[in-house]
Amino acid sequence: MQAVSDFPKRPVTRMPRFPALRRRDRIPVAHPLFVALSLLFSGACVAADGAAPHHDGVVTLDTLVVTDLTPTLAMTFVTDTKLPRQPVPASDGADYLKTVPGFSLIRSGGTNGDPVLRGMFGSRLNLLADGGHMDGACPARMDNTLSYVSPETYDRLEVVKGPQTVLWGPGASAGTVRFERDIPFFDAPGMKLNAGVTFGSFGRNDQVIDTSAGNADLYARVTANRSESDDYVDGNGDDVPSAWKKWNADAAFGWAPDADSLVEVSAGSGDGEARYAGRAMDGSQFRRTSYGARAERRNFEGSLDKVDARLYYNDVDHVMDNYTLREPDPHGSMPMPIASNVGQTTTGGRLALAWSTDAWNLDAGLDARESRHRKRGAMGRDAYRAQPWTHDARSDNIGVFAELGWNLAPGSKLVGGLRLDRASVEDQRATTGSMMPRPNPTQGQTRRDTLPSGLVRWEIQPQGSATMWHLGLGHVERMPDYWELFSPTLGPAGSANAFAGIEPERTTQLDVGMHYRADRWDAWASLYAGRIQDYILFQYSQGMMGAVTRATNVDADTRGGEVGFDFRPNGEWKLGGSLAYAWGQIDGVGALPQMPPLDARFTASYDNKRWSAGALWRVVAAQDRVNPGYGNVVGQDLGPTPGFAVFSINGGYRFTERLQLAAGIDNLFDRAYAEHLNLAGNAAFGYPGDPTPINEPGRSAWLKLNYRY
Repeated sequence: MQAVSDFPKRPVTRMPRFPALRRRDRIPVAHPLFVALSLLFSGACVAADGAAPHHDGVVTLDTLVVTDLTPTLAMTFVTDTKLPRQPVPASDGADYLKTVPGFSLIRSGGTNGDPVLRGMFGSRLNLLADGGHMDGACPARMDNTLSYVSPETYDRLEVVKGPQTVLWGPGASAGTVRFERDIPFFDAPGMKLNAGVTFGSFGRNDQVIDTSAGNADLYARVTANRSESDDYVDGNGDDVPSAWKKWNADAAFGWAPDADSLVEVSAGSGDGEARYAGRAMDGSQFRRTSYGARAERRNFEGSLDKVDARLYYNDVDHVMDNYTLREPDPHGSMPMPIASNVGQTTTGGRLALAWSTDAWNLDAGLDARESRHRKRGAMGRDAYRAQPWTHDARSDNIGVFAELGWNLAPGSKLVGGLRLDRASVEDQRATTGSMMPRPNPTQGQTRRDTLPSGLVRWEIQPQGSATMWHLGLGHVERMPDYWELFSPTLGPAGSANAFAGIEPERTTQLDVGMHYRADRWDAWASLYAGRIQDYILFQYSQGMMGAVTRATNVDADTRGGEVGFDFRPNGEWKLGGSLAYAWGQIDGVGALPQMPPLDARFTASYDNKRWSAGALWRVVAAQDRVNPGYGNVVGQDLGPTPGFAVFSINGGYRFTERLQLAAGIDNLFDRAYAEHLNLAGNAAFGYPGDPTPINEPGRSAWLKLNYRY
């Protein structure tokens, strides 16, 4: 991780062996904004870790309870995903993002919420796992991409806010999120182990293991986890259908044929099930199959520093039904057992080259991916298994990109990036409509678009100053995704359907930020203002055959930002806070829907390198800027929501450098509250007919034991 006074600059010195290069590339956690470490209750408390020096002199913080993060730069966050965090350690990738200021979730139960950054949702967020894209398959995003990500089986989370990079795929108008695994490093034959168990209220029971073995030339790594929870109880004492059970397992094998080369192959699988209080069906299967390969070469003669090639294959096979985890509602819209089986296969790759000199650095290359969506379904318990698969959509994208950083003068850098994508989508549906299927007027048609994106950013830190500034302007043109083209009942007025009528979305955004780090203070701010042309909006209404959704294009303005600070009065105490705000307005319509309210977090922590204690106070304002009846493919604004405040505590104890215990109590005062981004409770679980938001868990305790070798 880069110190605030340094601009990212690729080292050009030659290294004797490739494993040493891997060590150099590891990104440690340098300054988490909140690491509140906590309470000693009944002799079971958490391990607050001391700091261990890394090989390059950067301090790596070991086990901490993360409650919020401080950025490496004002717009960039990097964190170790194996660190305990509060609220209770995350069950999926989206849940982990809640520790990054500006992120929120569309909630529908206990797990698999859909991530939202600054009110932006879906493919406006570029989500990658281990360098590859993995799209979910549910037309209503019950299984979004991060449903298949177990954070603790990865090494780090990297977030870039705004359209401020072109390197990692198309459409990243809101930001880029990458869950990455590092290459194991071994100076000599040996092994490494990271294992943990978590127990908590409502039957929470997790196990995770990450082990690797090898030498300077060969290595093997296996990661696996299992996570489950029962239904939780909210602050009113009411049960909320929210149980889940899931597992993941991945293996990688690597070979370094010489000092500067690497070849790696990987494979993985997973499955699970989840109950949803906010949906008419539950997820009874989340099967994942993944394969990957990468080749890397470094230290060429001249300015060429690195060549990196990757291939990936990700397949998801998802089942939704109303009978495995609940009983069909005889008075609802689906009184009989019914199931829908959907799947999506995504294959792709990336070739990237990096050049570096003292004056400039350049990353350039190309990436490509293809996705094929399939479905089948039937009335009756498991009757869908006898039905044939039908493919309803195919999408392709190939893009070229280049991003250049130029050191204008000491403490002054100009960054520019360009990207050009050629996207196509084929409509393979023979019919549309579920209750009364009708011939599809766009069957066999293909849409093609050429989509440019780019950015320019100035980064400056005056000589002798502890403050770094950036000013960036980014533009992204985004192809409508599967959920925007194929899920709506209707398209814009006058069009045959959404596939025929929805236009690509164009976002232009100005980002400005500062990061101050000196002595006891660490303060930062990241602000933005954007104009979105042809924003893809969903409008909800009630028709004769049930709910009707119409997708259309509108123009909108957005603005907001995040600010935070970290103050260390002495070597053992730390105080911190962050504030996130997002605002949006649609031309001639009203408020941009599904915008999170003002969200503030305040923390205090004590850590004497053996014991730790901490507290997190989250305060969320009421949200009355709503637009009922409008939203996205997952949800809509239900109406104004009240504010709330939740207080949580945590604590830690380090037995040894390798063995730590972490524990916490979330929602200490057992408040009854609901997040603004929320699905209405489903009538099958007894929720009333009027939209009733789903409450969050009441008071809950958790304990996490972690061992590293």
